[in-house]
Amino acid sequence: MSHTLGNLPQGAEPITIGPDGKPQVPAIPAVGYIEGDGTGPDIWRATKLILEAAVAKAYGDQRRIAWVELLAGEKALEQTGQYLPQKTIEDIAALKVSIKGPLTTPVGGGFRSLNVTLRQVLDLYACIRPVRHIPGAPSPVKRPEAVDMVIYRENTEDVYAGLEWRAGSPEAKRLIDFLASELGAVVDPQAGVGIKPMSARCTKRLVAMAIDYALARGRQSVTLVHKGNIMKFTEGAFRDWGYELAAEKYAGRVVREGQEEPGKLVIKDRIADAMFQQVLLRPDEYDVLAMPNLNGDYLSDALAAQVGGLGMAPGANVGDECAMFEATHGTAPKYAGQDKVNPGSLVLSGAMMLEHMGWVEAADLIPAALGRAVQDGMVTYDLARQISGATELSCSGFAQAVVERL
Repeated sequence: MSHTLGNLPQGAEPITIGPDGKPQVPAIPAVGYIEGDGTGPDIWRATKLILEAAVAKAYGDQRRIAWVELLAGEKALEQTGQYLPQKTIEDIAALKVSIKGPLTTPVGGGFRSLNVTLRQVLDLYACIRPVRHIPGAPSPVKRPEAVDMVIYRENTEDVYAGLEWRAGSPEAKRLIDFLASELGAVVDPQAGVGIKPMSARCTKRLVAMAIDYALARGRQSVTLVHKGNIMKFTEGAFRDWGYELAAEKYAGRVVREGQEEPGKLVIKDRIADAMFQQVLLRPDEYDVLAMPNLNGDYLSDALAAQVGGLGMAPGANVGDECAMFEATHGTAPKYAGQDKVNPGSLVLSGAMMLEHMGWVEAADLIPAALGRAVQDGMVTYDLARQISGATELSCSGFAQAVVERL
């Protein structure tokens, strides 16, 4: 996607992608941001404060981020008449790195998810969700400290492809008739219908990114999570293609479960419903998880619940050409403008962004400082009501507490 950026902030330069596929980041990179809807502006202000303080702490005046606002969601509708202007899509692609707050998506009718649209249009094929307990954060499980997993969720296919038709519509009737007449598949004529596409190409590039991450960071295993015992030619194919990719591209560096060798990454697989039990009962046996879109959505939220909830769960959508880091929760419109909600998800996503940029020294400061604030009981309302003796802070107050602990 070719696109020339407009005027950048003074002194800023664009990030580029090097021959190795990694971002080449200048001292003052232009980085895009989308405030988001509902509580988005509140958590963005808190996140910006912490990111800038961490960069200053790590590098002094040698590096800084030049922020470029991108319009999407309700703010974009007000200013442009569109929820997702084409210019925003083009700017995200050109900037290479951006961060966004939550965007509104209605249930049922209305416009399609902006989050899903961005992932598909920009080919951000990997949703990456690291899940690790922050000491002091409340948890419903006995051993939250045993949870240390990174989910790689395929972002562009599966039922999230948006190939579905309303019950009783002419399109649904035509598809149901075709299934019956051409393939002998009987479907209730009044059903809504959808198609679940899954391909070797998209599966293999997702699994390759997961394996690359595991190898680079000394992780012990990558687990393919699927429902292939029932959906044999989609979910089952995901499993088979994942094993094929591991054998083709990583021969000598990976082994299958049951063939363990010192120093080699173990590739294994689990049925999705069984995996929900495994992450509760035996979380320390799993490192990196690779899975199709819907499974990844469910399981990443379930894992987040074990370590403090979505308010503390970071996430990124990454492709070969650009990456977008985001809050993993919704817009919480009833709290909009109240400076109340927990900004932890977007803050930790910002730390992931800094790591992606190669600014590791600044990135590492943030989870540690946030953890110290939680351990000191200096938290927002959602955590304060679960931590005995905690001091309830506003969203901006929590940001300040984190900055003080950098």
